[in-house]
This record gives sequence, C-alpha cells and structure tokens, in this order.
Amino acid sequence: MKLTSIISVALHTIRLLLSLLAIWLSFGWKVRKARKSFEKELVKAGMAKKDAKRLSEWYSKLKNDVVQTVKSSAFTWR
Repeated sequence: MKLTSIISVALHTIRLLLSLLAIWLSFGWKVRKARKSFEKELVKAGMAKKDAKRLSEWYSKLKNDVVQTVKSSAFTWR
C-alpha cells in the first residue's frame, strides 16, 4: 500500500470518529433540553415536580438504550 493511502484512511477514520462524537454530544444536549421542557410543561399543568422529574427520566433511559444499541452494532464484527 502507498503511504498516501494509509494517510487518507487515517484522516477519514479520524473525521468519522469526530463526527460521531459531535452527534453523541448533540444528542445528549437535545435530550437534556427535552427533559427540562417536558418537566416544565408537566409542572405548569399541575403535576408535582417530583412526579414530573420521575416521568422525564424515561428520556434519559431511552437515550441510553439508543446509544447502547448503536455502540453494540458498531463494534460487532461479523
């Protein structure tokens, strides 16, 4: 293999990893904002803050499930 091919592959791999990191960070931020908005709306509707927080935890759990699924499929070599 040529040296330029190796360098090209390395640069594309780094770019892909940086893109995945940006997506992961953005996804976490969006879920956090959604949770807070959901909690505010439930409290406005008259629900107790504690109960609203407990319901909004599902957003984080779903995010973790999605991230775990992506990780497991990305690192499974078949």
